[in-house]
Amino acid sequence: MAGQRLLEALADRAPGAWRITVLAEEPRPAYDRVHLTSWFSGTTAEDLSLWPAGFADEHGIDLRLGDPATAVDRTARTVTTRSGAAVAYDALVLATGSRPFVPPVPGHDTPGCFVYRTIEDLQAIRDRAGHTRVGAVVGGGLLGLEAAGVLREMGMETHVVEFAPRLMAVQVDDGGGAALRRRIEELGVVVHTGVGAQGVGSGADGTVDSLTLSDGRTLAAGMVVFSAGVRPRDELARACGLPVGERGGIVVDAACRTADPRIWAVGECAQAADGRVYGLVAPAYAMAEAAARSITGGEGSFTGADLATKLKLLGVDVASFGDAHGTGDGALEVLYSNTREGVYKKLVVAPDGRLLGGVLVGDAAAYDLLRPLAAAGTPPATPPEQLVLPTPEGGAAGPVALPDEAVVCSCHNVSKGAVRAAVSEGGCADVAAVKRCTRAGTGCGSCVNMLTTIVRDELAAGGMPVSRGLCEHFAHTRAELFEIVRVKNVTTFSRLIDEHGTGGEGCDVCKPVVGSILATLNPRLGNSVHILDGEQAALQDTNDHFLANLQRNGSYSVVPRVPGGEITPEGLIVIGEIARDFGLYTKITGGQRIDLFGATVDQLPLIWRRLVDAGFESGHAYGKALRTVKSCVGQTWCRYGVQDSVALAIELELRYRGLRSPHKVKAAVSGCARECAEARSKDFGVIATSAGWNLYVGGNGGMTPRHADLLLTDADHATLLRTIDRFLMFYVRTADRLERTAPWIERMDGGLEHLRAVVVDDALGICDELDALMARHTETYEDEWRATLEDPERLRRFVSFANAPGTPDPTVRFLPERGQIRPALEHEAVAAG
Repeated sequence: MAGQRLLEALADRAPGAWRITVLAEEPRPAYDRVHLTSWFSGTTAEDLSLWPAGFADEHGIDLRLGDPATAVDRTARTVTTRSGAAVAYDALVLATGSRPFVPPVPGHDTPGCFVYRTIEDLQAIRDRAGHTRVGAVVGGGLLGLEAAGVLREMGMETHVVEFAPRLMAVQVDDGGGAALRRRIEELGVVVHTGVGAQGVGSGADGTVDSLTLSDGRTLAAGMVVFSAGVRPRDELARACGLPVGERGGIVVDAACRTADPRIWAVGECAQAADGRVYGLVAPAYAMAEAAARSITGGEGSFTGADLATKLKLLGVDVASFGDAHGTGDGALEVLYSNTREGVYKKLVVAPDGRLLGGVLVGDAAAYDLLRPLAAAGTPPATPPEQLVLPTPEGGAAGPVALPDEAVVCSCHNVSKGAVRAAVSEGGCADVAAVKRCTRAGTGCGSCVNMLTTIVRDELAAGGMPVSRGLCEHFAHTRAELFEIVRVKNVTTFSRLIDEHGTGGEGCDVCKPVVGSILATLNPRLGNSVHILDGEQAALQDTNDHFLANLQRNGSYSVVPRVPGGEITPEGLIVIGEIARDFGLYTKITGGQRIDLFGATVDQLPLIWRRLVDAGFESGHAYGKALRTVKSCVGQTWCRYGVQDSVALAIELELRYRGLRSPHKVKAAVSGCARECAEARSKDFGVIATSAGWNLYVGGNGGMTPRHADLLLTDADHATLLRTIDRFLMFYVRTADRLERTAPWIERMDGGLEHLRAVVVDDALGICDELDALMARHTETYEDEWRATLEDPERLRRFVSFANAPGTPDPTVRFLPERGQIRPALEHEAVAAG
């Protein structure tokens, strides 16, 4: 990656001035190692490539793949390659990177041992995964945890072995390491800290079958991935007499020039002027820029780099920046820890109020603001305590608090002021244009959210139109994409992004949004697109992927629908027998359903077969859809009731079941004004009157409770249903991603009155369309679990280990409590049997 950035910088600074030869060891041009793990989820080698089509021809570059340099003759100024070719040079740049460090333990080269560095390494790991169900990763740093995530996703029992006393010891402190460990172990990965690898054992076939630890324990493992750090590839420099650091790395100055004035070194093979070897993409790019300036007659200026990192490891957000460990004189700490939610935040603050650094685990949303604040070197306007405490949505702190000199993109050293200038002076009208102009956001990608906010703010300040696109892949809002899919009968994500987006794979913002839209509309358009079929399956998160909610220890919950909370004794008996037979934890929920907790993924079809045969169907607790319609017992039983609330709640729940929406939807029906069903805290709620029904909309519980507003009074049954139909479909069509009905109405121009005009008075003339969409939904509803059970291909995904169907997951552990089970914590032993 450093070598490729050097080529791009030379092409920018001195196009055509140099005849360039690239000697590459790998069989392909430069590619993105930062996002290497995405290869396992479908990203191709071509997608990862950093080598633009036609790049070599355009700039006269002689690219020689699979023919690395083997010797440098500084006197003759030639490089000899493995094939025996001798290449002359006027300027030589060593961008040989680093090699994975493999501890010299006995058996480290046994078949079944791997490193995690190249696409070829990943291909070998995937091939081996088909022959074993247990894997161990030696190393609990960034790459080690990425590797562990891959093994886990491939269905393997996964162990992480880290010699340090905590995971990610370089980036996080003890508190952050403990929080990270808890979150990772909740996913079923077994973590061993404070121990190292002592030896690798092999079986009768000569391949790996065990890993012995330094404390004497032996792990049964058919695969070992070594990810215990890297070492600079400085062999060429050593052999030709160039100085190297005591711990490796070719010694260079601020211009990245070695002791030989005609030789430079950049990236992980170089020891910078500050005596450090940097292993991140941002400093590698900065070194490449410095070398390019020096080679073309300018002044190099690399003396150090920002080591801030932000990433998601096994689904856990982790970030660190600045002086994360508080090593500076007089450093003070501001801490926030919530072990129940798995969140840990620490800010390191100077006595004068300057933000020096920090660690974020479990919630890294503030990273985009905190990192540049720390780099700015001035006290922030907001007290540090407010920067780590949970704040209401849309809190006060944001990019506006950053000074222009604050670095937004550390990969390419782009400041907030440079981004603003690209918009106000450079004519960039969207994030994509700013990326092309400044390179911001094109490295690791962690700054894209901050970049988007700054661009939008600058456009608005200049009176220019602001794009409200869903993400960088779609310039359209969610509502606009909904209409495109509906009108053009789009049935796949790939078609939508090819025809109306920027192309590519999409991201974790647009994929689930489009998946929800497709799940909402396709069946209504006469297409048989099940949520687990084809491309649809790849768009879903873990919960939708298995039609169940993932719990803290890697098990799943099962939630059958109980419309209106009404259930027969026979239904209760069936649920009780299933819970007993599978050893599940049972709980009555606030939505008047029975949750069954503790099912393993392979048990889900067995449980649902019995539930479906007994007449139950999916309760959609795992999806952004209607959850429940809660009710009191109404006039049938209650002496205060004035209408049959139970019958109406059942009718509404069956009418709207399976309706995919921007966010979950909850509802309730109360049989009188005493409001026992708490209807006014729901997205829509109905309260009986002596003359009919009152309809309330836009209520919300949770962190930001809000009472619903009255939309209709004394409505008859037909008017009530018609209005709810239109309300829900208008919400599904026009709300933003993950937007509940309460903020949707508050954001709407005209608020409740506009909503009333649209769904009651048909002010926009769209009520016929809304009615038709809801009619198709009710006519074509299909229970997702019943359909899954009838399709052997869909059922193939429900296994704990893809390569060992029927094998239970040993990492899912429970302990008895109050006559039932609960997840076992990492420090609690579970008795065998």
